[in-house]
Amino acid sequence: MSSAARPLVIATAFAASLVVGLLIMFWAMGGVSKVAQPAAIGGPFQLTDQNGKAVTDKSLKGKPTLIFFGYTHCPDVCPTSLFEISEVLRAMGKDADKVNAVFISVDPERDTPATMKDYLSSFDPHLEGLSGNPAETAKVISSYRVYAKKVPTKDGDYTMDHTALIYLMDRDGRFVSPFNLKRTPDEAAADLKKYL
Repeated sequence: MSSAARPLVIATAFAASLVVGLLIMFWAMGGVSKVAQPAAIGGPFQLTDQNGKAVTDKSLKGKPTLIFFGYTHCPDVCPTSLFEISEVLRAMGKDADKVNAVFISVDPERDTPATMKDYLSSFDPHLEGLSGNPAETAKVISSYRVYAKKVPTKDGDYTMDHTALIYLMDRDGRFVSPFNLKRTPDEAAADLKKYL
């Protein structure tokens, strides 16, 4: 064997033994059934809509649901995302009635049902605004794996840093994937119709 080929043979033998060893270890641990599953997204919650009505995770079942977490004092990301969701709902036509579109506040101090109602009047009427007390808000934030943090500003007020994903949940309330709004409303609407 040439001296140039020797390192290649050694590396190949090492890689093969590593793969075999990992397969044996995987088999010994029980295979796929023992591998940790990814953390679930979503879960039980109870919040209040912009009209003062109680809404739970069960209330949303039966229709695919788009969920966006934000707050009414958000300067740019939230109004832009809610406008984009509104455009998708408009593009769906009558099928928009077969979808839940939910805006959940991460700011329980300021976002009362009345505040949410006033704020959402600028967007598609299918959008439902949910808010709650600090404990209810913390529970839904945790179950959806949302990052939300209060950030004081120099003028004594505060803003909120938060996750800016649109969650797509199926008709049974299971997380499907983040919903992509960076396409035309018609394309996004066609994608959403697949889950009706």
